[in-house]
Order: sequence, then structure tokens, then C-alpha cells
Amino acid sequence: MQDHKVASREEWLQARKALLIHEKEETQLRDRNTAERMALPWVKVDKTYTFDTPRGRQTLAELFDGRNQLMVYHFMLPPEWEAGCPGCSFLADHLDGTLPHLNHHDVTLLAVSRAPLDRIEAYKARMGWRFPWVSSFGGDFNHDYHVSFTPEALAAGTATYNFEPVEGDNQPGELPGLSAFYKDEAGQVFHTYSSYGRGSEELIGTYMILDRAPLGRNEAGIMDWMRRHDEYEDATPAKACHAEKVPA
Repeated sequence: MQDHKVASREEWLQARKALLIHEKEETQLRDRNTAERMALPWVKVDKTYTFDTPRGRQTLAELFDGRNQLMVYHFMLPPEWEAGCPGCSFLADHLDGTLPHLNHHDVTLLAVSRAPLDRIEAYKARMGWRFPWVSSFGGDFNHDYHVSFTPEALAAGTATYNFEPVEGDNQPGELPGLSAFYKDEAGQVFHTYSSYGRGSEELIGTYMILDRAPLGRNEAGIMDWMRRHDEYEDATPAKACHAEKVPA
């Protein structure tokens, strides 16, 4: 056990009540941010994006699957990788259980990656996931929503991530993100929200539990302890080859 203050029940209760004040402030701040998020202006998507899906070629509007709201997780799996980013995979482990609830609340959730569909399908089967996952291979979608970057854009300083410029040879060409879209009754599609970096962290239920565990996240670096779920020592061996170049 780590060195930690041990107190009486009365002392613990006093400290816990003090923390509760701050936790309530955090909840109220989250509610305020949610309201501001809902009030953001929308941007009409005039460009036609197409994706390879198990149902065939589909447009962005068709990905809504009969619903009005679409949440897209930008999953780091470019064409040259054999396996998805471990961090994105960690987040993706939390998605399947949300699907029936989201679908019955007018929300379609799916992932988009630049890898060809057969590469996506193979990795999805390896991981045992059910959520929809489509390919933007050969298209501009990932670049336009600022999660994929060409070497030229990074060198020129014209690439942006998390609404800030990124440049330099040491910058990755692929990063994660979350984007939201709305489709009205006329079939018009609007981009309503995007977040990057740690902005999607609340989707990772494991972290939310660890934040309340006695030792917290207990990590030296973000996700340094985490592995793909089939790569832990007591897990079933992976069915596919691992990527040689996958960022943590």
C-alpha cells in the first residue's frame, strides 16, 4: 500500500464533504459546458463525402441510417497499419454497450478510418466489436475534419489539430477525434461539434472508474499501462498481426 494519511471516520467524513462541494461545482460546470455546446452554431456540409461500408458505398447523409443525429469517432487506422491505435482501441471497447440506447434516442454512432474496409473488418473481427465502422479510404473526410495530415501540410504549418497549428517532422500524421452531425428533414447535413485530444476521454468508462479507485489512474504517462484487450498476458492470443508502427 502506498503511504497515505489514515484518519478517523469523522476526519474522513469532513474531508469527503469538502470534496463533495468541488464535485458539485464540477457537475454544474459540465452542465454549463453542455448548454454552451448545444448552443454552438452549425455549419452546413456542402461537400459530398463517400465511404466504403459493409452495405456498399454510402454518402455521409446515408450513414445516419434513418436517424437525425450522427456521432463519428475518428479512429486511428491509416492504410499502412495492420492494427488500430491502442488508445483508440481502448476507447472503442466502451462503445458497443451504448448502441441500443443511442439508436433508440435518434443517434447513430460509428467509427471512421482511412484504412481500406477489409483491413477495418479484419481488425474489428479480431477485437470482437459490433459498432459500425466505415472506411474513408481515398477521400478527404479525415483531412477536412483535422485528424489526418499530409507530410506537406505538417511541413508547411498549415495542419491544425485541436484548433491549433501543428507542424514539424516529429508530428504524427494521424490523430483521434469525435465529430457530431445533424440531418434535417430536407436531408441537409450540418457539422455541429468536434473535439480532439483528451476531449473524448469521458467516453472511456474505465478511466471514470479508475478516477474513483484508491490509486486513481496510477500511470506514469497517458495510457502507458494499457494494452489492446487481447494483448494482456491472460488474454486470448490475437488473431491478426500487430502493426509495427502504431502510436500509443
